[in-house]
Amino acid sequence: MDPAPLRIFITGGTFDKEYDELSGRLFFQQTHLPEMLRLGRCLLPVETETLFMIDSLDMTGDQRLAIAEACRRAPETRLVITHGTDTMVETAATLAHANTGKTIVLTGAMVPYKFGSSDGLFNLGSALAFVQVLPPGVYIAMNGRCFPWGQVRKDRERGIFVATP
Repeated sequence: MDPAPLRIFITGGTFDKEYDELSGRLFFQQTHLPEMLRLGRCLLPVETETLFMIDSLDMTGDQRLAIAEACRRAPETRLVITHGTDTMVETAATLAHANTGKTIVLTGAMVPYKFGSSDGLFNLGSALAFVQVLPPGVYIAMNGRCFPWGQVRKDRERGIFVATP
């Protein structure tokens, strides 16, 4: 049985940040997703689409609505969104209220992929696995765990996502 086609929407976040050795700043150039899918030997039918490349702390309400609209218009029913971890929960809430009827999994990274010690590749693989088996709804997948959108928060002290009561 062939897996259903998936779409990955790219929005930036730590996942795709680069390090400028001269200024010591992180910046965006282009997404690392094609390389990550290749290195992960992904055999799923996946389309990638870059919506924007921004830090989630700079994301506006209009940009969150644009993500929801992109999810609504996507022909696929199973979607992964790469996103910055700082406001991932807020975007998940916007998507949940959009009622797309699709399975949407947001994921990100605490360490940029290009740093070599990133959790991004593992989180991407986990999100791709979760999106194939979960029922319609909005979820956050980080560190091998998956949380329903309204039952998760980022624990900034420990640098992980945790379930909320």
